Amino acid sequence: MKFSLLAMCLLICSFYGFSQTKSDSKKSVTIQTGYNRGYGVMGSFAIHNIAQGLPGNFRFGIGMNWLSPGNGADARRIFINNATNGVLEKKGKSFDFRVDYMMSSKLFNLKNSYIVFGPRYSSFNANFNFIGGNENFDIKSKQWGIGLGFESFFKMTDQLDLSFATGLDYFFNSTLSGHDTSYDPSDENINVRNDNENNNVPFTYKSANDAIKQPRLMPRLMVGVLYKL
Repeated sequence: MKFSLLAMCLLICSFYGFSQTKSDSKKSVTIQTGYNRGYGVMGSFAIHNIAQGLPGNFRFGIGMNWLSPGNGADARRIFINNATNGVLEKKGKSFDFRVDYMMSSKLFNLKNSYIVFGPRYSSFNANFNFIGGNENFDIKSKQWGIGLGFESFFKMTDQLDLSFATGLDYFFNSTLSGHDTSYDPSDENINVRNDNENNNVPFTYKSANDAIKQPRLMPRLMVGVLYKL
C-alpha cells in the first residue's frame, strides 16, 4: 500500500511539473494497479515512435506485487528443521522490472491498442513467521522472465488516457535461498535438509519449488492512467 501511495504521488508531481507545457506525445508516464497473481501496482515510462520506420513504442516499468508465499510448514521443514510449534504468519512480495516493445494492433477494432512483449526481471521475497516458535525467516529468489500482453488506451483529455492491460508473464526457475540453505534448479544444493517423512531422503529443488510460490506464471489484469509528457 505504501508503494501505491508513492506511485500516486509521483504521478501527481508529473502532472504539476508538466501542466504548463505543450504535449508533443513523444513520451508518457503510466500508473496502473490491479491483479498480478495478487494485488499489484506498476509505474512506467514510454518513448513513442522511437525511430523513423520503426513503428510502436518502447516502455520501461517497475512494479510491486503482493503474493501468496507458499506453504509455511513445508518451507520450515525444507529450509530449517522439522519443528511444528508456533502460530504461522506469512507474506510474500515481488519487485519486478520490465521492458516492453509496444506494437500497434487493430485487435477488437480498438483504435489505440497495442500488443506488448519483452523481458522481465523479478526479485521475490517470502516471509514465514512462526509466532511462539522462535522462527522468523525469509526465502528469496531472483528470476528472469518473458511477458506478452494486450493494452488499450482511451482518451479522456488532451494529455490523459485511461488504460486497460491484460497479459501473462512467465518466469524461469531460479535458486531459492533462505536461512543457511539454498536449492538450485540443477540440484547443486547447499546445506540440504532431510525429509523426515520420507526415510530422511534429502530434499530436492522440486520440493523447495513446490513449497515456495516464487513467480512463475503471472497473469495480469490492470487499469490505470497514462499522462503524455
